[in-house]
Amino acid sequence: TIFRDFFVSKPYKNMSTSDTSPLTIGLTGGIGSGKSAVSQIFTDLGVTVIDTDLLSRELVKQGSPLLNKIKQYFGNEIISKSGELDRKQLRQLVFKDKAKKQWLEKLLHPEIKYLLLEQLKKISEIYVVVVVPLLLENNNYNFINRILVVDCSEALQLSRAITRDQSSSDEIKKIIASQMPRSKRLMLADDIIVNEGTLESLEEKVLELHEKYQKLKQNN
Repeated sequence: TIFRDFFVSKPYKNMSTSDTSPLTIGLTGGIGSGKSAVSQIFTDLGVTVIDTDLLSRELVKQGSPLLNKIKQYFGNEIISKSGELDRKQLRQLVFKDKAKKQWLEKLLHPEIKYLLLEQLKKISEIYVVVVVPLLLENNNYNFINRILVVDCSEALQLSRAITRDQSSSDEIKKIIASQMPRSKRLMLADDIIVNEGTLESLEEKVLELHEKYQKLKQNN
């Protein structure tokens, strides 16, 4: 089923959160689905948003131990002239080789999880949004209470990602193919936002979920 111009939310399930810990919403979706747009709207509403991609960038910054490990494994070709990680080059390498992709994920995800849990300890809000592009592809995030999937057609994913990343159609198609199938991602979601309309309609969907998440935690 293709959902349009509304969000889909499953009935609220029992949560294992304590009275003091925030409800943790895992925001995910395929490449080009609009995760950044949705997370920005949550931020504008005053919600704490933790982006694991930003945590990853911090972990592999110039001179970091993890960047040195990545350099040793992949070689100097993934290091830019400025000495920083060439993320586009690295992405091309890992999506050509499943073993390399798994090695990189095994290196980074536990470290990302550690930083994330440390940040969550400091949050006192009712709920928090954690952006994890590969949330459903690995089992490092079992502390997430609810899964929010941002969805759109694969054709729209393709056009958005090509424009945003200045990448070829073939490259983006390979990335889409490497990610969890759209149908399975939708099946595993607790909440779905379909991002195929205007920014205004997207803001309305996020606002409605914002209100529901607050009620969910308050009623827990």
